[in-house]
Amino acid sequence: MIDSAFAQTLPTGPGGMDLMGLLPLILMFVLLYFLLLRPQMKRAKEHKQMLAGIQKGDEVITSGGTLGKVTSVGDNYVKVEIAPAVEVTVQKSAVQTLLPKGTLKNAT
Repeated sequence: MIDSAFAQTLPTGPGGMDLMGLLPLILMFVLLYFLLLRPQMKRAKEHKQMLAGIQKGDEVITSGGTLGKVTSVGDNYVKVEIAPAVEVTVQKSAVQTLLPKGTLKNAT
């Protein structure tokens, strides 16, 4: 039935994954964390602290680019005066930047 039997040899290359094979992958994840994820988490934390500290009278820029003065603060919403006697209600998360006092006078 079997004419000739051939002996099988072991492969000559490395047999499996070792630490040196995983090192580039580990380095890529570490680099991704320090260059992308960590700064983004820091920015999000600072934005959350800024939103928690918004008070009546603060001057802000919304995510739409509207400049205004905060007239009232609620749990989720903020009323912003964008012109004399013109108020808009925006979500707190839409407030992008807290400006120094007196910036609106210099902007017009």
